[in-house]
Amino acid sequence: MSLTAGIVGLPNVGKSTLFNAITNSQVLAENYPFATIQPNVGVVEVPDYRMEEFVKIFQPKKTIYTTFEFTDIAGLVKGASKGEGLGNQFLANIRQTDAIIHVVRCFDDSNIEHVEGSVDPIRDIEEINLELCLADLDTIENRYGKIAKKAISSKDVEAMKEVKVLEKLKIALQEGTSIRLLDLVEEEKSFVRNYGLLSFKPVIYIANMSEEEISDPFENHYYQAVKAFADKENSQCIAICAKIEEELSALDKEEKAAFLEDLGIRQSGLDQIIKAAYHLLGLRTFFTVGEPECRAWTFHEGMKAPQCAGVIHTDFERGFIRAEIYSYEDLLEYRTEQAVKEHGKMRLEGKEYVMKDGDVVFFRFNV
Repeated sequence: MSLTAGIVGLPNVGKSTLFNAITNSQVLAENYPFATIQPNVGVVEVPDYRMEEFVKIFQPKKTIYTTFEFTDIAGLVKGASKGEGLGNQFLANIRQTDAIIHVVRCFDDSNIEHVEGSVDPIRDIEEINLELCLADLDTIENRYGKIAKKAISSKDVEAMKEVKVLEKLKIALQEGTSIRLLDLVEEEKSFVRNYGLLSFKPVIYIANMSEEEISDPFENHYYQAVKAFADKENSQCIAICAKIEEELSALDKEEKAAFLEDLGIRQSGLDQIIKAAYHLLGLRTFFTVGEPECRAWTFHEGMKAPQCAGVIHTDFERGFIRAEIYSYEDLLEYRTEQAVKEHGKMRLEGKEYVMKDGDVVFFRFNV
């Protein structure tokens, strides 16, 4: 299930520093625009407190967390939609992602140049959003030119429906409105999904601030502005200090916990970002557990038991018989699978069962 979130932003806002922290790798993060020419991809574990409990109970020989993919995309600049600053290449890289992690600079530092000459997070957000809208407008106008002729000449019903959708999208994009903000019915969305529009992708805003301010983000007036902007469009806003996150990524679990406690922070920004991106894309987790291995598996919300069996192996889906399932909460309460069974909490589910986040499952199949 290879879904990926692209990390975007203007040059020198902390994108590559954040990516270094996410992947614990050394990506070029110099103080000049276009330091990152090719996109860098990193796969990270999705933090899950439930796995820690499974390890305590089963003492497995192997523990495997579910994963999520991030792509570090070089800084966009004004005119990217017209090819400025290698814009065409960068926009193409964004097009390959499923969600956007939009990093915004929320700190003052005279030693780190801002590409616009001053710090203004809302201006920066609107600049990138506009570039995405302009790129989408080109896509829509090209499609409109092709489909409108067909609709007029053949009176094709589907073509006429699509023309109406394209006209609606075109007006919004000309006004600089991201497609994800439009109130679209499902039939309209089915057309939109085929266009690969950048401004239709879900967004999480990351307010990158200084080490001194991260313990109380609301004291930072830049963060307040970004949070209000995100709330207005029903997006999530997460406050981080990318520099601290990079330092944290080099520590082991105990050292990391102590460092966070000293900073007065309950959860690292990275953990928040990974979890938020995972859930933003409708991803959920089921588990297979036992002494040999405890493992987390990713599935799309709404998937049924046979489909989830297929996540493990296609033979499991093809020969699916039934699934033996109980919840993480039941295991947490009764501590052993035998006790879960004795209390009647283990269920047999068939092909129509819709899997739930936190389900612990054993699939029975026959091929």
